[in-house]
Amino acid sequence: MNTLYNFLFVVYPYVCLAVFLMGSLARFDRDQYTWKSDSSQLLRAKQLRWGSNLFHFGILFLFFGHLFGQLTPHAFYEHFVTAQQKQLLAVVAGGVAGGLCFIGLTMLLHRRLFDPRIRFTSHRTDLAVLIILWVQLTIGLATLPTSLHHVKDPQTMLTLANYLQGIATFRPDASQLVGIEWHFLVHMLLGMTIFLLFPFSRLVHVWSGLATVVYLFRPYQLVRSRRLNVPAGQNVPRSAS
Repeated sequence: MNTLYNFLFVVYPYVCLAVFLMGSLARFDRDQYTWKSDSSQLLRAKQLRWGSNLFHFGILFLFFGHLFGQLTPHAFYEHFVTAQQKQLLAVVAGGVAGGLCFIGLTMLLHRRLFDPRIRFTSHRTDLAVLIILWVQLTIGLATLPTSLHHVKDPQTMLTLANYLQGIATFRPDASQLVGIEWHFLVHMLLGMTIFLLFPFSRLVHVWSGLATVVYLFRPYQLVRSRRLNVPAGQNVPRSAS
């Protein structure tokens, strides 16, 4: 059991991160034509618009909330906000964003499963990713009552943050997780698994979304016209005009 525990919470996170990074790079290099999210916007466009907007707003808020909330050391914010206040903020903000994301994701999953035309044109990985995200989101929302109960004593939040910061700094310590409620552990493992599946699914289009931010700050491209020295009376070649 200790061997399995160490594998899941010490080795497995780095396996997922390695596949996430190297797999994304390999797919971009070898299969650029698959680097997209297959749109079905011509079918049930209104449901797609509402579902997609709610899902993307919620998932982006949750992602960056987890990223900065869990990976920021307590010493960086303890002078501005207490651990109890941060825990309460995470529960309230995460609950609102998670609720919106859940509604949007359920609408998107409903489209894929119950519209025969959309289901016929969907890849199995599309459905698998939506189902995994839906389960992950459901487990995350299920942790809210426990997290609210921990507001007075946010030790669990601090322990999980310390563990994840140890993963990020290559100092993993799975012993910290002993005694943590099972739904927090399952939530973390499924989150790691999503990173593992990322390069093999439509989720790779997230990289393109991040690239658009870089595109806004690109340097100007200077384009000069090329003048041809053509003798008088000679026609300019069609390919050079």
